[in-house]
Formats: sequence, structure tokens, C-alpha cells
Amino acid sequence: MSSAHLSTVDGTDRLCVSERAQCVPSRVLHLRQLPADISEQEVLALALPFGRVTKLITLRTKNQAFLEMASEEAAVAMVNYYASAPPTIRNQPVFIQYSTHRELKTDNLTNQRAPGALHAISAAAVHSGNMSSGDGRGLVPAPSPVLRIIVENLFYPVTLEVLQQIFSKFGSVLKIITFTRNNQFQALLQFSDAVHAQHAKASLDGQNIYNGCCTLRIDFSKLSALNVKYNNDKSRDFTRTDLPTGELEPATAAFGVALPPYGAAAFPPTFHQHTGLPVAAVPGSLVSPPRVALQVAPPAVHSVLLVSNLNPEKVSPHCLFILFGVYGDVQRVKILFNKKENALVQMSDGTQAQLAMSHLNGQRLHGNVIRVTLSKHPVVQLPRGGAGQEEQALTQDFSGSTLHRFKKPGSKNFNNIFPPSATLHLSNIPSSVCEDALKDLFSSRGFTVKAFKFFQKDRKMALMQLASVEEAIEALIELHDHQLDHNQHLRVSFSKSTI
Repeated sequence: MSSAHLSTVDGTDRLCVSERAQCVPSRVLHLRQLPADISEQEVLALALPFGRVTKLITLRTKNQAFLEMASEEAAVAMVNYYASAPPTIRNQPVFIQYSTHRELKTDNLTNQRAPGALHAISAAAVHSGNMSSGDGRGLVPAPSPVLRIIVENLFYPVTLEVLQQIFSKFGSVLKIITFTRNNQFQALLQFSDAVHAQHAKASLDGQNIYNGCCTLRIDFSKLSALNVKYNNDKSRDFTRTDLPTGELEPATAAFGVALPPYGAAAFPPTFHQHTGLPVAAVPGSLVSPPRVALQVAPPAVHSVLLVSNLNPEKVSPHCLFILFGVYGDVQRVKILFNKKENALVQMSDGTQAQLAMSHLNGQRLHGNVIRVTLSKHPVVQLPRGGAGQEEQALTQDFSGSTLHRFKKPGSKNFNNIFPPSATLHLSNIPSSVCEDALKDLFSSRGFTVKAFKFFQKDRKMALMQLASVEEAIEALIELHDHQLDHNQHLRVSFSKSTI
């Protein structure tokens, strides 16, 4: 890059600034390809959302400018943001990079603004709302330090600790609240500063936490601050370790894993050397933007679940096999002989066990709210030879079942895992079966059909809305794999859609 010489009116003071492409962070930023008639207020408008500007030099004849930010952190946030969202001023792209200088030494330069004048220009930019470029494509200041996060395609569980690990790369995370709404896992996350929230949104929106799944959708919340009452698996105030855990005693992670000390990341991240984002440690884990996999390894846990508070009069091993089979391939089910309201369910791996636990814990089944936790048993043991007939009937091995949904690598079923909902997704419907026949099938089993809709392009699939989530769970258990004609069986799963 060519040199730029800054001189006073009498030519006695001269600053030679020689710029070249740099990746080393600095408080001083070099802006190039500015419009010839750019104003100081427009230059400041690019920087003020990230922090205070302490010095400003404009070189209109060279279409360049130098900014010195109050902190290196603010400069880094500005460069990183504009790397993913290049600014334009009057339809002209502006290039921003770090300067080779650690500070601007520009005493007596006429084109350097005095601190008082610079403060006045900054205030005018803020007051006028001129925080964007002339064509409206520049950066608008973050309306809130609180982000609203939706995780789509939730194949692996996402914990509060996972979110804290990912987002704390962009600034100090103060509070997190997680919840499920509209059958989607969501979170509210508060940064210490709105600029950090803006940077995180620009960098992470549309990216995947894991390869091919758990996609982040991020927007600003209307809230200016979060009120966290409990430190547990659903909410956390990282500034207060004295908060009670609420109803969850002792505090456990959302998927049964003991929480780390407050403020500690659950899993040690590996950061990409260029982007600074946590990424997979194995080669090829970074996929093409905008969906980059942010490496957070699922915790290693046993694959056996303990299901309690079951209705012993209505629950069978096959019932649990079908229900838990929505979230993974069930290998074995054992209803405890001396305590039939409890059962052990063995999934294919720990990830599937976590997934089933996150979606089914607290759901109502046959009138009872069931509890699903991780079991200490590594496997479900089959009955010994001397066991009675009833005890043998309470334990079943499903490892060879043809009803496993996920046995094929890359199965589309991996992309269609949703929490229980009142709307069921029906598939594998023969062309000879009409809407009324399907409605009658469910009605004859005691279920109330509220709405029904075939997919327009493919009448092999349909949506059916029942009276409640509990009805939908029981209907799925009873009618999944129901034979509709001589060689086609109905496939039932939960839908994220409504009719």
C-alpha cells in the first residue's frame, strides 16, 4: 500500500504513515476507498457503535482515514463485524483494517480533530441517528445487549453451558435463560455491552453448533436486561453465585450432567486460528459459510435412561420402545419387576439418550407426568434363565427391530426430530387411503381429530392435529407402523408445524 504523508500548514510537522495488509490487532484502524466528499460524521458513524473514538484523521485527497479507538477490544469488534458485513457509503464499499501503528501521534496536525470537537461530532452523529451509511446499509447501533436465540434442527441437545461457551468468545455473558416455545429450543442471552451482542449476532447468526444441525437463528430482544431468579439448568446469572436453584435440587444440567462451577465452560473449546470461533478439532469440520460448525463436543454419558412415574396399568416395553424410538434406536427396555412405575430404556448411544431425555422428560403419558433421567447402569441386563414368565415379559430386546428410524447412515429422519406436539406428521400413506379413512382410523381409537391436511405436492404425507400433546403421544404409540394396506405401514412422528 502506498504511503500517506500528513503535514501541517507550514510543513514543519510531518507524519509518515506506511500501511500494508495487517492481521495484528491495533487500536488504530485504517479506512480506505472513502468517498471524496465524506464527512467526519459519516466516518464516526461507522465506529461509534463499537466504542469511543479518541482520535480521527481524514485524508480526503487520498480517500482514506485513520481512527483510534479507546480500546483494542472495540477495534477488534469493529474489524470482525465489518469482515462479515462490509460497509458501504453512498454505494461505495469501504475497506477497514488494522493499522501498523499502535497509536496516532499527530500533534499539531490540522486534519486531526481536537478531543472536544471530536466529542461534539460524535454526539451529533448519535443524536441525529446517523449511525448507518448513506445508502442505509451501514451498521445500526444494537438496540439491546440481549439476544434472542432460536436453535433449529435440534438433533443434539444444546445446554446453557454450550451457549455460554460459544457466545462468551464475543464478550462478557452476564445472564442466560433457556426455554421451549412453539416446539423450538430458545434462549435469551445478555451481554455486558450492546456492541458485544451486535458482534455475536453478526458472526454467529446462521451457523451450526454441530456439523449439519443445531442451527443458530439470532435477533435482538426487545428486553434491555434479564431478570434471573434461579441458577439451574434453565437459567443462570453469571454475576451472582448466591442465587437459589429453585425447584431443581441439587442443580443438574438439562440432560443430567453435573454443572461445572459458575462461569466455567463445560467443554474445552478449540478455536480456529483465523476466525477465532470454536471449531471442530478434526480436519474438515468447518463447512462452507454461513453454516460453520462450532465445536462443542457432546458430553460422554451412558446410553441407559431411567423412566419413572409411569402408569403401570397401561405402559409396556413396546409402548416405551415406540415412544423413545422417535429420538433414537432403542436397544432394550426393562420394566422393573418390583417397581413397575419405573423402567430402564437403553438407546444406541449417549447422544440419543440425551436427546430422548431432553424431549420426553416432563411429558404426560397415560395420565402421568413421566420423569426421564440418566441411569447409572451401562446396559440393560436380560433376565436370567431362572426368571419367571412375568419378569421375562417385562424385559424385551429390540436390537434387531425393523422399526429403528436411524439405522441408515445419513437418514432424513435425523433432520425431523422435534419435541412432542399436538400435530403429528403422517407418512408412507398409500394412494388408496383418503383423508376420511385416516380421520376414522384415529377417531376409532378414541382420539379427537381437530384438523387434517395432506401435503400439496405429495399425498403420501399429511399433518393431523389432535386435541392435546398427550393424545398425540398416545396416538403415535398406538398407530405408528399400523398396516394401511397389504404392504404399507403408517409412519408417525411429531411435527413442528401447526395446521
